[in-house]
Amino acid sequence: MQFLWFLLIVPLLALLFARINYKGILKLDEGTSEMKEVSKAIRIGANAFLKHEMTTILFYVIIIGIVLSVIIEWYVGVAFAIGAFMSAMAGVVGMKSATQTNVRVANTARNTEDISSTLKVAFKGGSVMGLAVAGFALSGMILIYLIFGHYLGQLDPENMIIKVNWLKINYIPFTMTVSGYALGCSLIAMFDRVGGGIYTKAADMGADLVGKTELELDEDDPRNPAAIADNVGDNVGDVAGLGADLLESYIGAIISSVVLVLYTQFLLGDSNLTHNSAINLTLYPLIFMSIGLVSAMIGIFYILKSKGSSNPHKDLNRSLTISAGLTILFSFIMTFFYLDSMTAEELKNIGFVFGKISPWVASIAGIFSGIFIGLLAEYYTSDDYKPTQTLSKFAKGGPAIVISKGLALGMKSVFLPVGVLMISILFSYEISGLYGVAMAAAGMLSFVAATVTVDSYGPIADNAGGIAEMAHLPKKVRDITDKLDSVGNTTAAVGKGFAIGSAGLAALSLFASYIYSGAGPQDAGIGDLTHILNLNIVNSRTIGGALFGAALPYFFSAFLIDAVVKAANKMVDEVRRQFKEIPGLMEGTAKPDYERCIKISSEGSLKEIKIPAMISVFTPIVTGFIFGVDFVGGLLVGTTLSGIMLAIFSANSGGAWDNAKKYIEKGNIQDEKKGGEAHKASVVGDTVGDPLKDTVGPSLDILIKIMSVSSLITVSIFKVYHLF
Repeated sequence: MQFLWFLLIVPLLALLFARINYKGILKLDEGTSEMKEVSKAIRIGANAFLKHEMTTILFYVIIIGIVLSVIIEWYVGVAFAIGAFMSAMAGVVGMKSATQTNVRVANTARNTEDISSTLKVAFKGGSVMGLAVAGFALSGMILIYLIFGHYLGQLDPENMIIKVNWLKINYIPFTMTVSGYALGCSLIAMFDRVGGGIYTKAADMGADLVGKTELELDEDDPRNPAAIADNVGDNVGDVAGLGADLLESYIGAIISSVVLVLYTQFLLGDSNLTHNSAINLTLYPLIFMSIGLVSAMIGIFYILKSKGSSNPHKDLNRSLTISAGLTILFSFIMTFFYLDSMTAEELKNIGFVFGKISPWVASIAGIFSGIFIGLLAEYYTSDDYKPTQTLSKFAKGGPAIVISKGLALGMKSVFLPVGVLMISILFSYEISGLYGVAMAAAGMLSFVAATVTVDSYGPIADNAGGIAEMAHLPKKVRDITDKLDSVGNTTAAVGKGFAIGSAGLAALSLFASYIYSGAGPQDAGIGDLTHILNLNIVNSRTIGGALFGAALPYFFSAFLIDAVVKAANKMVDEVRRQFKEIPGLMEGTAKPDYERCIKISSEGSLKEIKIPAMISVFTPIVTGFIFGVDFVGGLLVGTTLSGIMLAIFSANSGGAWDNAKKYIEKGNIQDEKKGGEAHKASVVGDTVGDPLKDTVGPSLDILIKIMSVSSLITVSIFKVYHLF
């Protein structure tokens, strides 16, 4: 375990790399006084939301931490607080970087008129978020191992048993500790992703419905009062929210493998899987993720130092390719030597078909499935391909036609990504059992620093375009930022597909951990893996839970869309009021009240997040105390399956509507142009799709993961205490 101090160097290096990049960004010139003024307004709005959000979160962290400490053990509450802190820090650092980088991207485009140089500035800003996500998540996880596993002895042989506390609740101490850490990460992800999604789409819809549709203003026109709130929302939802989402999946993949190994070792007994081998398997995901982080740092560094090209998409893909390729190579070498001490009998007992390299093979399946799901998301949403191009042509028929066609496209887009997930799950399970499924999720997320970097670059480029428009910079600047933003829309669609795929695998591996944790001393038989929680699909409680769970994502999504619509409606009224009551606003001789619109989005998002958050956290707990472990098992199955389908549909429909609008704006449809009837119809489609792709789709990832984590922690309680 002492070598973990050496392993801790990797995430600390990532955080140092992030700091160096951030300092490098601050050294760049912000540009004109107008540019500085707009950027400062965006920064103030983002910081105000962040401060309000963190104040709200702190209350929940304290309450939940105390409850976990009292009901289970003190160390679970402490681990929960550490997880919340690490996830919150990643969001704070990433958003601060994004709001400092946007103006410098615009100024670089203004000074150099070179797309490659401008890309590097945006990429460097995004890298701070990417490196912060992996750095904080992994450093926190290693500290959990060192503090609780090593120094408090939770991974010592005498403590790798099922303990019974004062409430007769039973669990393996270290599995409960890492689950507490994961729940802390999940809580922050819920606020960042869901709250950020509501914020950004309320502002975006308000800006579009009045500015574009009614008044025919350009994107980010400085006369539009909602323009600054829209730019703030990009940082809140697409930078901090995305980072928190993938950080949660990242940790979920690690802790699910830990729980699976420790319960397997307990059930098999030391004669079938030694303590040393079990410890090696619990550390394996940490080492694998560290290798992925090193590979991602190399991929990021290469792009920042390379000459670059006039093709931003190619440069971004090169970063991901380098990160994935090096992860595959280095992790194979590590696996070959690290698991060499395991005997053939042990490997057979835990279902490793290809011997010691089995978990590596499963993880590679996860990497490739993530890439394929991302490519499929790009195919269905990018205007470079037929589905979105066809959708844009249907805009000639009016809003109803383009919306109906977009719904069909989204539904069709669900089938192939789910097929890829299915193959990945079946393959990884056959290769190395449930541990293999957890490692497939780990593989997909291993180079998350590079993935989040590429995704965060998009909102930064989008903000830069907004600043260019509002600061009245030359058209050449906006052309450069628009090209970068267009590539960013594609990478964002790929990122959403990646996030959904990783959420599905992480949720499944967490569900497997739930099944093992559902076994207590009364169920567990040493040396017999059949004595675990068995869910019978024809059991009334299991099927009832599955049906209830399948309906839950729709119920959850309804609250999110309602929240966006409520805030957007207030935004529309406010924008109309300002154009009506502020003399000279339409003529550009008076300035709008940006702060009022920022306040509407901020208050709306934080007010409306409470019910979705309670649905996510408390549904499995309340139903568990009423109906027991079988019902919650079915609940998790239903929510995961339904949630994945609805998330893919929402993300791809919304993405296709957005890019169909942009395809028309580029003049690619004969006899149609910006401001024409087809374009107006596509704007309506884009507005309908906004809450789907940026609020509902991403938030469903959080729903299925946070339900899995909260179930994993509380199953030890409601398997003892339930009404029926």
